Amino acid sequence: MAGMSLRGGIFLAPFHPTNEDPTLCIRRDLELVEWLDKLGYEEAWIGEHHSAGFEVIASPELFIAAAAERTKRIRLGTGVVSLPYHNPLMVANRIIQLDHMTMGRVMLGVGPGLLTSDAMMLGIDPNVQRDRMMQGLDLILRLFTGETITEETDWYTLRNARVHLLPYTKPHPEVAVASSITPSGGRAAGKYGVSMLCVAATQASGFDALATNWQVACETAAQHGRTMNPDVLRLVAPIHIAESREKARENVRFGLHEWLGYFNRINPARFADVEGRDAVDTLNESRRAVIGTPDDAIALIDRLRAKQGEFGALLQLAHNWADFEATKKSFELYARYVVPHFRGSNVNRVDSLAWVFDNVGELNALQEGAAKRMFDKHEAERKAKQVT
Repeated sequence: MAGMSLRGGIFLAPFHPTNEDPTLCIRRDLELVEWLDKLGYEEAWIGEHHSAGFEVIASPELFIAAAAERTKRIRLGTGVVSLPYHNPLMVANRIIQLDHMTMGRVMLGVGPGLLTSDAMMLGIDPNVQRDRMMQGLDLILRLFTGETITEETDWYTLRNARVHLLPYTKPHPEVAVASSITPSGGRAAGKYGVSMLCVAATQASGFDALATNWQVACETAAQHGRTMNPDVLRLVAPIHIAESREKARENVRFGLHEWLGYFNRINPARFADVEGRDAVDTLNESRRAVIGTPDDAIALIDRLRAKQGEFGALLQLAHNWADFEATKKSFELYARYVVPHFRGSNVNRVDSLAWVFDNVGELNALQEGAAKRMFDKHEAERKAKQVT
């Protein structure tokens, strides 16, 4: 990307079918993050869900604490903490503790809450969730600075509240807000100068809203005397790649239909067009996903860049469409072939190889001449010794 190095990461909800052992699923998710760290991925964002049984992590903070001890450099974010479900002081304290425990590798991603069933169990009206997210975000950012706050709303009460640890990261860990279709994420990002997680970047409505929501963020930031940097913008896309399209298609037979079945029950409109059709062809043709090769992943990112402009990171949606070994292989192929394409990692290597190929005749002649001179020198010295 022009002037920017595209970071690689993962958005781990995570999705696991209800016929698998949940303990092993969570252990495998930890192993996946460890694998990504070894491959050089920069980020992993971990979700929070409390119902429906398919997205099994209830506390991204607990998962991050365990993952941090298994990894060395990958940054770990909450993807996302549903702020209306928590007292903001508790969220701030947990993230600050993780900031110290990871020595600066934690990121706080926030959102209003995705599953309506989560909100219903807590007695929260979905109509107030976005407003409460903004209230909670505002308060957390103030707490991060060490401010003492007395404040009462219809969902929390704080009296002389302050964090007892200041953040390890100065001024505080990176904060990102979820953005999908509505402008609420862009408004929050611009108002508070925080990052954006575009979690529906390849869905039709989410793709259409990409540039619009970023524009909302930039305009709102300008109203508050700020400028948005595209490096803080992250786009999420579902990808599975293999050595060939045929191999990728074969791999996703493992879990794609269970994943689609889950979404078609909780959000029937999202994949209604897949019913009765080949799922792989439908997802690829609609450009909502990539099931193919590294070149197909590159084409998807080029399409996102053409729509959005520059952005800082492409987060692959972790979906378990394939078994674990094929999933690990997909992430490896992305690291081997997609990442260097956008970073320009091989520009000098390609130029160097081309220069050698272009000048191979001259170079070989020089090599042969040097070898001949050595033989001639050796023969001359041998004859000189015979004479003496």
